[in-house]
Amino acid sequence: MNSVLKKTLSVVILALAIFTALPESESQAVSLPNIQIGMEDASDPEKVSSALQIMLLLTVLTLAPSILILTTSFSRIIIVLSFLRQAMGTQQTPPTQVLIGLALFLTLFVMSPVWMEINEKALQPYLDEKISQNEAIDSAFIPLKRFMMAQTREKDLALFLRLSNSGEQPNSIKDVSIQALIPAFIISELKTAFQIGFMIYIPFLILDMVVASILLSMGMMMLPPVLISLPFKLMLFVMVDGWYLTIGSLMKSFS
Repeated sequence: MNSVLKKTLSVVILALAIFTALPESESQAVSLPNIQIGMEDASDPEKVSSALQIMLLLTVLTLAPSILILTTSFSRIIIVLSFLRQAMGTQQTPPTQVLIGLALFLTLFVMSPVWMEINEKALQPYLDEKISQNEAIDSAFIPLKRFMMAQTREKDLALFLRLSNSGEQPNSIKDVSIQALIPAFIISELKTAFQIGFMIYIPFLILDMVVASILLSMGMMMLPPVLISLPFKLMLFVMVDGWYLTIGSLMKSFS
């Protein structure tokens, strides 16, 4: 089970590195080979390389959503943006598609250094036949593990290491098992996202309480406080340049 998980993640990581490296030069453009039913020996290394690229692309189409959510910064970003929309009380504005699209591009911004490092140290040397497949997999996991370790709390990682019955404590990033690091990273991201969401809620909650108290003192108990406080929330959010502050704080939280 561990080897299957490791190979699956390595395939997706290398595929993401391909997508990151594609715009850099035309020589790295993926060419689609002819689809044939049958098996034959491949004597041309370029055909083998194209077949591997197609296999990686097909694999990433199936596993990319799960890998993107669980091993990148996407979870924290989309949760914080969802908290922001709920705190403002704007229902479906911005739309869910807009929030997901923004979270995807922010994830690409945060993860691009990791994917570029994977491309330089694992993918390109493997395609140039300078290193073996096992060495490429090990090299590809190191930048991803380093990113997740930087965002994972020691308490969460120790929990899953203890639950996995691992007798020896890891001495380096290479010694940390990916099946223990990923769930520890996920719960750490959830906790961080909820902490940021709580801080976002506070000013909007105070504004709701002030409006509700004013309406109650005026005897307008039948008028929903949210209806009155929404314009003031939007005005406050625009005046303090809320999108700049929210996105800036999110990006700084990954440094």
